[in-house]
Amino acid sequence: MTQANLAREAGASLSSVKRLEAGENVSLDTFIRVLTALGLIGHLSAFLPDPQVRPIERVRRDGRERQRARGSAPIARATDWAWGEDDPA
Repeated sequence: MTQANLAREAGASLSSVKRLEAGENVSLDTFIRVLTALGLIGHLSAFLPDPQVRPIERVRRDGRERQRARGSAPIARATDWAWGEDDPA
């Protein structure tokens, strides 16, 4: 199949098909149209991450899971502040 035939079959421009073949950026719409025209739309799931792997398992640093940031400022208690109308005027 030529690039021109594929572009016509997919309803995409010839330049988009050439960019896709060259590994350059194309729109997601064009990518899906070309996959459909080639009969490869069923293989789209191969590009998706494994749903069984939790996102936190994907984000590792030095073999450890990332830690939450710890605040260094003390936590204010209810007695540490006052309402505006309590101020002496």
